[in-house]
Amino acid sequence: MTGRRAVAGSLLMIVIVAVNLRPALAAVGPLLTEISDGFGLSGTAAGALTTLPLVFFGSYGLAAAFLRRTPRGETLLVSAMALLIVGLLLRLLNAPFPLFAGSLVAGVAISIGNIAMPAIIKRDHPSRITTVTSIYTVAVTVGASVASGLAVPVEDLFDSTWRLPLGLLAIPAALAGLIWVPRARRAAHAARSAPPAAAPHGVAALVWRSGLAWHVTVFMGMQSLLAYVVLGWLPTICQDRGMAEAPAGYVLALSSAVQAVGSLAVPVLARRFRDQRPLVIATAALSAIGFAGVTWAPIGMVWGWTAVLGFGQGLGFATALSFIGLRAHDTHVATQLSGMAQGVGYVIAALGPLALGALHDATGGWTVPMVGVLAVAAGMTVPGVSAGRLRMVGAPAEPAPEGVNREISGHIPN
Repeated sequence: MTGRRAVAGSLLMIVIVAVNLRPALAAVGPLLTEISDGFGLSGTAAGALTTLPLVFFGSYGLAAAFLRRTPRGETLLVSAMALLIVGLLLRLLNAPFPLFAGSLVAGVAISIGNIAMPAIIKRDHPSRITTVTSIYTVAVTVGASVASGLAVPVEDLFDSTWRLPLGLLAIPAALAGLIWVPRARRAAHAARSAPPAAAPHGVAALVWRSGLAWHVTVFMGMQSLLAYVVLGWLPTICQDRGMAEAPAGYVLALSSAVQAVGSLAVPVLARRFRDQRPLVIATAALSAIGFAGVTWAPIGMVWGWTAVLGFGQGLGFATALSFIGLRAHDTHVATQLSGMAQGVGYVIAALGPLALGALHDATGGWTVPMVGVLAVAAGMTVPGVSAGRLRMVGAPAEPAPEGVNREISGHIPN
């Protein structure tokens, strides 16, 4: 019973942090038109407002490759929540610079949480990586869904401006940080008593030179690009097609909610297949069908096509994050692979909202931008299918660089 309680407590703490890792971005979408009008932003500038956090979603991961000793995951999560609060409050100031600066700071904060969590899951739940990762991704998408769905209603309820719903997001972030403080203190005490061993020399080089690691990274980036096109522009697309502001926000909330269902389906479906390649193909197909339906089908059917799109993206998100634990031999490799996949991946993802905004400005419509989105959906099957095969970074097929302990190499038996 004690063991079960410990597992349940660990999962609850993961969920509490996870629900804070997207609202800072998700709540902006339904309010983007109002924010843009208030500051006189162009379509490209509005796209940059949603893109800035994405550019820095993996920033800590890129920096982690150069650290001699990675901080404990618990310490990273507390720091992430504190920094997130700073970013959320900063962008409430009545000027364009703090609006964008706060978005940047929030992106860095989310980056720290993004990178730390897969390694914590690999360390604390090594036999349940896919299941725990799916629970984590469900919490992430539920947080995004609630934030996007309530942003406009909260604004209307209190007859306020867009600043109130965005500012309220600091409250759950503060609660999450406080809940992790005791565990971070225990981890710090344990580190002083028995400092953790440094990662084997050359792990970063092993990961960054691995073709498999790059396939995991590119798949992460491309599926995230599609997800953040939805997060940043789906409400605007619906409004341009004639929907009111509040229903357009509900469409985004529906997408995020159905993503949770898709994420929960991953461990169930994964047991039916030899590897994860079918999940990759299903992600690409459902995403393409959903995007096409939302853009060109009759507007009254947008709810059904949004559900298709959300389910496909839920499959993709959980699968991409599961690759980090499944393709890493141990926690050291998982930490580096998490940093690489999300550090580079979210830079790729950031191109989506920015490029879509620029193409929309240039063409005055959504046809050309959406053709590009469909091309990305088709193209992500290439790295995804490779990442979905049963292999591990550092297996004998990928010789480790000189100085890397062979004990961190390995593969999954066929």
